[in-house]
Amino acid sequence: MIFPCIDIMDGKAVQLVQGRDKALEAEAPEEMLRKFAAFPQIQVIDLDAAMGRGSNDGLVRVLASKAAIRAGGGVRTVERARALVEQGVRKVIVGTSAFSESGINHEFLQALRDGIGRDRLIVALDSKYGRIVVKGWREATALTAEEVLGPLEPTAAGGVTSMEDVRALLAMNVHVAIGMAMYTGRLKLEDLAPASVAQE
Repeated sequence: MIFPCIDIMDGKAVQLVQGRDKALEAEAPEEMLRKFAAFPQIQVIDLDAAMGRGSNDGLVRVLASKAAIRAGGGVRTVERARALVEQGVRKVIVGTSAFSESGINHEFLQALRDGIGRDRLIVALDSKYGRIVVKGWREATALTAEEVLGPLEPTAAGGVTSMEDVRALLAMNVHVAIGMAMYTGRLKLEDLAPASVAQE
């Protein structure tokens, strides 16, 4: 399945390069949601919450009232995960807090599973030079994605720039979250829409 991405910062839809530098500012999040209407679920990341400098909870609630969304950003506690679910989010994405210095943070993931349900939980694996990175791409762990992918739902995001990438990932039964390539036009919405991909 393909998930268009809306990353929110200061109430605006943006795209960052490796979680740091703003590469572009898109249309209003609600307008992006309208453009993505053909997709069964949209991925929304609250970058302000992820960076610990506030949140866009009101906007996330509005988006969740208009579409099926999976959302993350700053999910460091079970309470935060529950708050997202209460805002109408279908699935909660956890990144940095899913890992500790010794590996997977099983205790926290277990608490999340118990708190919101396993079917609502997604773990994000950001990877750079083969290692999982956390804290907005600023810290590398000793883990590789391959080491932790087994028990986690396979989701690929980042670096997906062509229909060949999309087809290869879908053929491996890996869900694909796409942001930058869609915003810049390298991948066309009409080519990624569920009906178009299913026909190929």
